[in-house]
Formats: sequence, structure tokens, C-alpha cells
Amino acid sequence: MDISRQLKIASTTGNLLFGQRQAIDACTKGNAKCIILAANCPQDYVDNLAAKHPEVTVHQTTIVNRDLGVASGKPFSVSTITVLDAGDSELLSLRTNVE
Repeated sequence: MDISRQLKIASTTGNLLFGQRQAIDACTKGNAKCIILAANCPQDYVDNLAAKHPEVTVHQTTIVNRDLGVASGKPFSVSTITVLDAGDSELLSLRTNVE
């Protein structure tokens, strides 16, 4: 799956949140369906998120935060993307790859 392409589709047809605090808030409220992390996202944050919210799919990409921001159509670096609604994209078919 081309995550960059799916992110562009989701950003226009779905509902995404950007940032680490928004991801934690969405998980706590039970709204997060999937979380996509940049390759260079801090490991302690990744471990903490996966441990506290095992019900949410957490997928770490091979894309660094600067390129993840560009892929999602944002003019800034993005380390964490939370999928609330995937729209027409296939982002919800991603599997957890963080242990």
C-alpha cells in the first residue's frame, strides 16, 4: 500500500488529526481508529502509546516526519497522524507493527 497516496485521499475525504497530543486525546476518548507514526517518532512515545492503548492500531511507517507532513498535504513536519475517519482511503487496513 502506498501510504502517501492513501493519506492524501484520507485528508480530503476523511477526518485526520495531527500531532502527539491530539493522538493521546483521541485514544483516551475512544475516537481513534488508527495511528500512523513517522519513522523518527520518539521511541518512548511509541512504546507508551502502544502500551496504554492496545485497542488502537499503531502503524509506524518508514517515512520521516518531514516527508509525512508533505504526504498528508501539510506545510510542516508531522510525527503522528490519528485516523478518526478514513474516508475513501484504505488506511484502516493497516496492521499494528509496533510491539
